[in-house]
Amino acid sequence: MPTTNYIALAIPFFLLLIGVELLAARARRRSVYRLKDALADLGCGVGQQVVLVFAGAALLAAYAWLFRHARLVGFAPGSPWPWIVAFVFVDVAYYWWHRLSHEVNLLWAAHAVHHQSEDYNLAVALRQSILTSFTSLPFYLPMAFLGVPTAVYATSVALSTLYQFWIHTELVGRLGPLERVLNTPSHHRVHHAVNPQYLDKNYGAILIVWDRLFGTFREEREPPVYGTTKPIASFNPAWAQVQTWFEIAEKARALPRRRDRLRLWLASPSLDPLGRAPPSEAELHARPRFDLPAAPALEAYALVQFAPLVAATFLMLLAQSTAPATVLAAAGVLVFWTLLSLGGLMDARRWAWPVEGARLVAAGAALAAARPGGVALGIAFAAGSAVWLALAARGHPGEAASSAPVPRALDGRAPAAGGACSSP
Repeated sequence: MPTTNYIALAIPFFLLLIGVELLAARARRRSVYRLKDALADLGCGVGQQVVLVFAGAALLAAYAWLFRHARLVGFAPGSPWPWIVAFVFVDVAYYWWHRLSHEVNLLWAAHAVHHQSEDYNLAVALRQSILTSFTSLPFYLPMAFLGVPTAVYATSVALSTLYQFWIHTELVGRLGPLERVLNTPSHHRVHHAVNPQYLDKNYGAILIVWDRLFGTFREEREPPVYGTTKPIASFNPAWAQVQTWFEIAEKARALPRRRDRLRLWLASPSLDPLGRAPPSEAELHARPRFDLPAAPALEAYALVQFAPLVAATFLMLLAQSTAPATVLAAAGVLVFWTLLSLGGLMDARRWAWPVEGARLVAAGAALAAARPGGVALGIAFAAGSAVWLALAARGHPGEAASSAPVPRALDGRAPAAGGACSSP
């Protein structure tokens, strides 16, 4: 059954609040954003939503089928109980899905995408894996047996997701008595930290009571260091989606027996067959954040090219039930092509330049075919973008350039540079 896509409707508000956070950070002389990292975060979110354009209906249909054919409980029309059951069940189910996604390699390979950023801001909230909608679904399906209608289930999951957006910020401190019950920015900063005392803590969605009940709660005391224990060292959202899978496969290859290699996928991510110790607290604070030099013209180019990508994704989400499948498929290919090529440019990969050039031709052709009179628009877009890209290439250091790490301050954050968005 069709349901309102609250996540799609919230996209403009997400972007607005990111802008507000930027302004608030600037007023406080805090540096909480880096352009390349923010684009990677948003790119991961765009990728997830585009996948849901094609798979979301099937995921919802699986729940709806169970509700129609296997529910064990019924509620009177207009009863508040389905909403109450859904709120509590979604929050508990999310806790256990989230916890197991940190304790089982197979689930961590998907969820790790959300933790890869070494920054912590509202854009990080949108950094999502294309697979987590699939891995989380089995944890929510029992609600169908309990008689929670499909629309109530979908709305409850969406509201849980929307709540978690605002807790991804460094600019909100402790919230007094609310900290006892609700998941807050302070609690969630702990969850995103790689400090040894913070690892695998605070899994809650809206409520923090499950962490307190099941022994996974930790208060924010020491300054958090964000990211993963082994940094991704990339700003490419396409690579971000698969990097952890390759990392786990590399660990598996170190095991001599096939059954041990298979068993590793169900083992804890902290298990390292090579016996490497995790970084210490001191090493984490001394570790520079990954960064690469990039010409300002190239960063501006990437930002401008990314803007229509977000707009296209928003329109795809709104029109997914009415637009022709071929149009949606073509748009989906262009979206992922853009994520790959822009990510390669931000990672200073040589292959990204011809891939981006070819994308401009394809995007220009798509604009030309989109509507009558679009030929001039397509040519203007492709030619103008190509000239800009060529000019940006002249000042770009190239793939062989060494990285320019961003040092951490003593509080675990990057030193303020007088502005909220620090671009190297």
